[in-house]
Parts: sequence; C-alpha cells; structure tokens
Amino acid sequence: MPWYRSSAVISIATILLPPLGLILLWTRRDLETGKKVFGSLAIVALGVSYFTIVFFSGLFFDGRAFFAKPDPRMEAHYDELERQRAQQRDASGAVLTPDQQATPGATSNANASQPMSVPVAAAARSTRSYWTNYRGPSRDGRYDEAPIRTEWPAGGPRLLWKQPIGGGYASFVVAEGVAFTIEQRRRQEIVAAYDVETGRELWTQASEAEFIESMGGDGPRATPTWEAGRLYALGAEGDLRSLDAKTGKVNWSRNILKDAGADNLQWGMAGAPLIVDDKVVVLPGGRSGKSIVAYNKMTGAQVWKSLDDIQAYVSPMLVTLAGKRQILVVTSNRVVGLTPEDGALLWESPWNTDMGINCSQPIVIDAGRFFISSGYGKGAALVEITSSGDGMTAHKVWENTSMKNKFNSSVLFEDNVYGLDEGILTCVDVKTGERKWKGGRYGYGQLILASGHLIIIGDTGELALVKATPDKHTEVAKFPALEGRTWNYPAIADGRLLIRNRTQMACFDLSAK
Repeated sequence: MPWYRSSAVISIATILLPPLGLILLWTRRDLETGKKVFGSLAIVALGVSYFTIVFFSGLFFDGRAFFAKPDPRMEAHYDELERQRAQQRDASGAVLTPDQQATPGATSNANASQPMSVPVAAAARSTRSYWTNYRGPSRDGRYDEAPIRTEWPAGGPRLLWKQPIGGGYASFVVAEGVAFTIEQRRRQEIVAAYDVETGRELWTQASEAEFIESMGGDGPRATPTWEAGRLYALGAEGDLRSLDAKTGKVNWSRNILKDAGADNLQWGMAGAPLIVDDKVVVLPGGRSGKSIVAYNKMTGAQVWKSLDDIQAYVSPMLVTLAGKRQILVVTSNRVVGLTPEDGALLWESPWNTDMGINCSQPIVIDAGRFFISSGYGKGAALVEITSSGDGMTAHKVWENTSMKNKFNSSVLFEDNVYGLDEGILTCVDVKTGERKWKGGRYGYGQLILASGHLIIIGDTGELALVKATPDKHTEVAKFPALEGRTWNYPAIADGRLLIRNRTQMACFDLSAK
C-alpha cells in the first residue's frame, strides 16, 4: 500500500483539508465499504464544522470578514455621543450646519461615571499653524515649536477637556486653534473640527462609507492634512475629500481606489495625503502605473501617476536626500524616492516583510541617510542615498533586528532612535545599529519627542513621560489618560497635547509657561 494511503496520512489530510482526506479514504482498496461510509460521514461532519466556524466567526479572506458586521457595542456608544454633542450645541447656542443636523455621532460608556461635557466658551484661538501633518511638520514625530513641561504631577498634567469621539485610528492635525480628524459614526465617515481649548465641535462633514475589519477594528485610518486653509481627508475605502477648513464645505472629492482600479488593502487606506507644491499625493496601490498618484490640490484633477507596487500603510514624505528634493514612499516590498514634478523613480531599496506589511514611517537622519523599521521579525536598517552621475543609488549601511516597529514609528534624538520594539521601548544607536537599552512595556502605543523627552501613549490608554537618553530607561511619570485600546498617534501644538482612540478624545496642557 502506498505511504500516502496510510491511516496516519489520511488522518492528517482530513484534519488539514477534509476533501483531500475523503479522496484518500476512498482510494484505499483494503477497507470495507461500510468503514469508508462511516469515515466519510465523520469527514463531512468535520468539514461542516470548519465551514460553520468560518461563517459565524468572520475568519478573514483578504483581510475582510466573509460577512462582516459592525461592532454591536458601538451602537450604544453612538447613541451617547449624539446626546453629548446635542447638549454641547444647546449649551453654546451654536447654529448647526447641515451635516451636524443630519449626522449621527458616537461616544464611550467606559468613563460614564465621570462628566464628559466640555466648557462652552471658546478661548481665543492661536493664529499659528504648526502640527498640520501626520506626526508633525516633517512627519517625524518631533515637537520643536516650544518647550513643554517635563515635571508632571502624579495625576498627570492639567486636563483641559475629555469627551467622546467616533471610531477609527486617525490622529489629529492642528491649525489656527482648531483640531481636525476623521472618525466613524454609524455608517458614515465624519471629518470633524474641534476647538482646541474647549473641545467644542465646530463642524462636521459626512461621507457615506463604512470600513469594517474584524481584527484591527472598524473605521478610517488616515490622518487628514491641513494646508493653506484647506483640509485633505482620506477615508479607509479611498474617498479623498478637499474641504474648507473653516466651514467644512467640500471643494472636491475623488475615490483614489476607483481612479486607480485598485483593490483596498487588508486594513484599509492608511497613508495621510501629502501636499507637495500644487499637488496632493496619495497611495492607492493600483497596477499599470497607478500605485502612487498626484492630484491637483485645488481642482482634484489627476496630475501624474507612478509605479506598479502594491502599497503598504506608510504615509508619503517630502524629504531631501543627497541634495535632491523628493517624495519618500515605503511600499509593500521596497522604499523608493520619486521626483515631485512627475513621479519619476530616482532610486529604490528592497524592503520585504511578512505579507508585505509595512506600517512605520522612515526617519531622515542626515543629508543622505534615513532609518527604516518594520515588525513581524523584519527589524531595522540605515539606508544611504548617493548621487552617481545622472542617477541615484541606495545601499544599506547596516541592517539588524535591534528595532522592530510594528505599526508604531520611532523618533530620532541626538544620534539615537527611540521606539517600541514589538511593544517594548528601545534605544538604538542610529549610526551603528547597536541597541543601547530595552525596557518599559507600553504595548503597541505611539510616541512623540519633545524637549528631550518621549511622550508615550500606551495601547491601554496610559500616558507616560520618559527621558530620551541612551544611558537607561528612565520613566518620569505615567498615569491613565484614556480607557480602551489606544493605537492612534498623539498630536501637539501650542503646548496642547491631543490624544484619542476609537471612543474618547482628550486635551492636556503641556505648556511650560
């Protein structure tokens, strides 16, 4: 009898792939028909149980559930947010915009014992526009606008306000005293504007879209971008909107996935739109030269398209490397530099990870080098770009597993990179790749560099302050700030720290004055 018809092989095949086990069973000539029938019934029962598990638990096919449904717990959350926003508007005497009149909202019951209302009177708004991009002005997680307070009381710095928010994993951008984000409220993606000093909702603009993802969570991912009085917001299913930042009025809209003929990514569109000169650059990941697309920022007309790469979850960056101004993009299998004018490829460097999952932002180190890291066992590298004649080339200075940023990005301070190595805070010498220390568990949270310190929001909502020093892990303070899973990147402008997750948002005063 051939080995592949043995009882052991048939048993293994049945467990792994019931139809194969059934075929092998009936090719056994030495078994009686009755035993084959009995075995067939057992195999069919096993197959039915497998199908039932897939059907009812929503196992993933291309990252999406077969029959995905919204999280039922969020419905009560939305009910409460609608009540809170209505009370807020009644107290302020605000005139509702059409979207506010029609748009449902969301809230969290996690902190129901504490008042979630916000002050009514809005303070004088700052005229400055500093934190207008994802992770700050240069998308590198650095806050250099002003010194922050680095001595925190036991309960944390002064809380300005705390209130419910809609779902999703976007961060805030801040301009002229207003914080902007995108959030899920029931079946709609909502771009919302909030007064930084009071948390009062100023306007909302709704789009009929609902991204459901059972593993990571529902809602939009990409942080909006503010530039010259306009807001550019990208939804999880590819809806790109240009809005008036003062009113929320839509200037133009496109669906970048439809334009590029691209399928959505497993965890949705996550790259923040990048404004470069008169263009807005996005990453739909389409084939036939439509992986990276630039639209005219004023009209929405397509300007150029480039490459065939499947995209990842990293936001494009405008950088200067080897004396050349360029757009830095991390795709699912490489890092590339493109000309802003027409999207022409300047150089490339391979960066393959498990299932093409790249989520962390690169960090420009100096005039010719950048740091990159990914999780899932990949590690980190220092890449140098050089000019050679009319072309440019890339080579790795070092590569190791000293830092593995999963969907968290690192920051640079005085030749050392600080980041979460699979959830544990780690310091790495960026010149050599040597790990200086590893300590402090903050899970898959996020961090910002400010005044020589790391502001860390842990994935359970704890806010911590840690000294950015290569000597050792020194935690200055830590306190609970939000309830529930917190993966959203913090934002800071004019000394105001804004944090959020999929149910709550809060603002703390970190100004040193």
